[in-house]
Amino acid sequence: MVSKILIANRGEIALRVLRACKELGIPCVVVHSTADADAMHVRLADESVCIGPPPSRESYLNIHQIVAACEITGADAVHPGYGFLSENAKFAEILEAHGITFIGPTAEHIRLMGDKITAKTTAQELGIPVVPGSDGEVKTEEDALRTAAEIGYPVLIKATAGGGGRGMKVAKSEVDLIEAWSTARTEAAAAFGNDAVYMEKYLGKPRHIEIQVFGDGEGNAIHLGERDCSLQRRHQKVWEEANSPALNVEQRMKIGEVCADAMRKLKYRGAGTIEFLYENGEFYFIEMNTRLQVEHPITEAITGIDLVHEQIRVASGGGLSVKQEEINFHGHAIECRINAEDARTFVPSPGTITHFHAPGGLGVRVDSGAYQGYKIPPYYDSLIGKLIVFGRTRVECMMRLRRALDEFVVDGIKTTLPLFQDLVDNQDIANGDYDIHWLENYLAKKPA
Repeated sequence: MVSKILIANRGEIALRVLRACKELGIPCVVVHSTADADAMHVRLADESVCIGPPPSRESYLNIHQIVAACEITGADAVHPGYGFLSENAKFAEILEAHGITFIGPTAEHIRLMGDKITAKTTAQELGIPVVPGSDGEVKTEEDALRTAAEIGYPVLIKATAGGGGRGMKVAKSEVDLIEAWSTARTEAAAAFGNDAVYMEKYLGKPRHIEIQVFGDGEGNAIHLGERDCSLQRRHQKVWEEANSPALNVEQRMKIGEVCADAMRKLKYRGAGTIEFLYENGEFYFIEMNTRLQVEHPITEAITGIDLVHEQIRVASGGGLSVKQEEINFHGHAIECRINAEDARTFVPSPGTITHFHAPGGLGVRVDSGAYQGYKIPPYYDSLIGKLIVFGRTRVECMMRLRRALDEFVVDGIKTTLPLFQDLVDNQDIANGDYDIHWLENYLAKKPA
């Protein structure tokens, strides 16, 4: 086991990893910007190191400062959480060069799956079903027109280095294809410093299904079922469920085994998530995230497996703690992402929390670094907490979620709690009848 872990992140995920370290008896160090000096993870850590001013590029994205913090404190491992440097191959390589364990995949696998064109090609080679699309980058207008004609309209143009919906455009006909292709390249260059785009068949009403995988780096790998992340706004997940209301046991185990087998062939190490669009009984690979996901707690709820413990164990060379046949899926879990945003306009709402009361009781978990008197800084992601609810059935889970939402109090700022109170009483949601466009359509129709 590693002897001391530095947590290179902030907010609820830093606190989540810190708790896992304490349970394992491993001393932990957290880094923080000057804006996060009073954050809960800083208060609870064994050691903390200030690594710079508020802007992320000068603190949480400053690799040299983080490596220096490891050397100063004697940390021999780094957990990157999600976001920031969690999928930065250069960061993983630099840590390795300094003899520091990166609690995550190899730099090679991060790089391989980080580029969407390479990831799609790799997925095909590993036997994972993919969305019909271009063989690689669509470099010219002529390439775009020819590829679209082969695939059939509508088509989706996506940035190869993209994420969060940036550099993504839909073209419904030849008339708007060139403008969509040009706009996607411009957005991609501005957002990622890389204007390369590729093309896929645009699916009309798919669900977003992702499979949690875990490998030991030696050719052993498992899957821990799926999560349904179809309730999204501007390609940002809002509400996640495990298991998906749309899949049966046979479908779940079949696609799970396809993904686990691919990770065995790849000799993948650590946690990963393979994301699909699902329509008419078919799965289509869209990307792989080589890190822990924001929504990992719902997988923990239905399997009883602590994914952060597992990450640390695998990174320490201890291998997987369970075999596939030992994993039991039980019950149903839902996660609501509580953001410091106006529930109607989604405008960020930084400021001081004047009153904070988290719900409790059987089957209710809140992952949050927020507390009464905490001042939410304006410099980072607006996620301030996650409400995770578990029940023996989906109906019980929804009933418990409704009760937990009514108990949850965050005053002094605006949050997305009212949105979830609306959703939990919606008949489509109760029936599990929704796709990736459902939430935006619902919000568009909702009176101001």
